[in-house]
Amino acid sequence: MQLHLVDHHFAYIYGLKGDSNIEPVDKSKYLQFLNTLEIPEFKPKSDLKIQVNDNDPDPNASLTPDQDIISKLASSLPTPSSLAGYRLNPVEFEKDDDTNHHIEFITSASNCRALNYNIEPADRSKTKFIAGRIIPAIATTTALVTGLICLELYKIVDNKKDIEKYKNGFVNLALPFIGFSEPISSPKGKYNDKKFDEIWDRFDIYGNMTLQELINKFLKDENLTITMLSHGVSLLYASFHPPKKLKERLPLKLTDLIETVSKKTIGSHEKTLIFEICVEDKDEEDVDVPYICLHLTN
Repeated sequence: MQLHLVDHHFAYIYGLKGDSNIEPVDKSKYLQFLNTLEIPEFKPKSDLKIQVNDNDPDPNASLTPDQDIISKLASSLPTPSSLAGYRLNPVEFEKDDDTNHHIEFITSASNCRALNYNIEPADRSKTKFIAGRIIPAIATTTALVTGLICLELYKIVDNKKDIEKYKNGFVNLALPFIGFSEPISSPKGKYNDKKFDEIWDRFDIYGNMTLQELINKFLKDENLTITMLSHGVSLLYASFHPPKKLKERLPLKLTDLIETVSKKTIGSHEKTLIFEICVEDKDEEDVDVPYICLHLTN
């Protein structure tokens, strides 16, 4: 199973065709191949000299590599023309999507290395725990923090408007010290006589739509003209794009636009997409506005 997962993911990276499904695993194929391998016994080099201190001269500085070996390696490399159009496929890690088998791959790869060094292997759950960088917390601190948060939630449920009624808490059980302070209001922004919270507000858009429909929606509902639209590091739309590019992109659905520009497929587990926008208000002035959160399912 471990070798199968490693082979599968490396095949995807290098664009090799293979079994599209991780399960079931035919272990007999791997056993048949492993039985043909002949691994020579490791023998350390006897004439190797090691530089013990940085101030000592390098004992291997006078040694030159075998030119024949270098020439053979150079001649074995493929010519640049034979690699035209070749590209690697990056794999973006997502620990919460079980369909991509990333956690299984990490578990397999790390356990293969652990077995080499007599390190105790880890199961899938422990690997996911470590990969997610989850910081363990002792029960007493967790209980205290949970209680303080619940007290603040009661105030929200009770619809307390006065921000001074809410409290920030700082806890250090080692001292011990418990302190409270009053939060400050988050900064506010404004566009076209509309006020918004710069921290918490956003534009919620429900359902996939075309780029042209999104531009029209903001012009009609918010009286804002979108001049730039981006997703992650990909610039999806800019008003200064050539007419040909605009004509190609405006009719595209937002999900198709992302995949076209970024060359990456949107995962089936992604239910919301974040877009950053630059806009002009009714006076054609650049203004700061919240980001767009596109909900793919209603």
